[in-house]
Amino acid sequence: MKPVIMETSGLCVNYGRVEAIHNVNIRIREGEIVTVIGPNGAGKTTLLSALMGLLPARGEVKYQGHSTLGAMSVDALVAKGLVLVPEKRELFGSMSVADNLLLGAFARHRRGDRDHAKTMDEVYAIFPRLAERHKQEAGTLSGGERQMLAMGRALMAKPTLLMLDEPSLGLAPLIVKEILRIVVQLKSMGVSILLVEQNARAALQVADYGYVLENGSVAVENEAKALLHDPRVIESYLGLGGSHSIAA
Repeated sequence: MKPVIMETSGLCVNYGRVEAIHNVNIRIREGEIVTVIGPNGAGKTTLLSALMGLLPARGEVKYQGHSTLGAMSVDALVAKGLVLVPEKRELFGSMSVADNLLLGAFARHRRGDRDHAKTMDEVYAIFPRLAERHKQEAGTLSGGERQMLAMGRALMAKPTLLMLDEPSLGLAPLIVKEILRIVVQLKSMGVSILLVEQNARAALQVADYGYVLENGSVAVENEAKALLHDPRVIESYLGLGGSHSIAA
């Protein structure tokens, strides 16, 4: 069995008196794609923010065997290979594609790595469209190209675990297929992936393992292929007009 790269135990996150994440236990193994699916408001983005150290949380998070909650800064986590691509992508619209990519290598540059040109060539090999548009301002790119740039910028940090928040959001089906093909390619290159998605079918088709998050708690978990055939998941997430709720 592959080593665990990240796991949580009893993870809880509050917004004031409201508990947005309750007692969440998840595990990501090296070289796997793990997906977290669920409806809007289920707590998926909150979960990623807590794992990245952007929100205060209770419980335990271990990354590469080390406890991180309250013990490691966001910068320290990035330096250790934990990288988040946020839902809103957060690109610098007035800067070129190439300059946005260079910003992704900042943490590595600061600690003395000077191989950003080689890394950028590797990113361009994965995303040829970015190479074609390397001088273009990020704000003029299409939605799919912006998602590719956000992922490319994250790859400039040489992640060990890449966390993707709704990478298919707002994209046409053909572009979603291309983005998820690249996610599978990254797995083949040794990058572990935590994929948060509302597009449950697409996510489960590429993932190794899946968690269904509802109202801040894990409602179901299983191998991704099993979840694709789970009647509860089919009714709520994979069918037409599902209620987006799984009964206990």
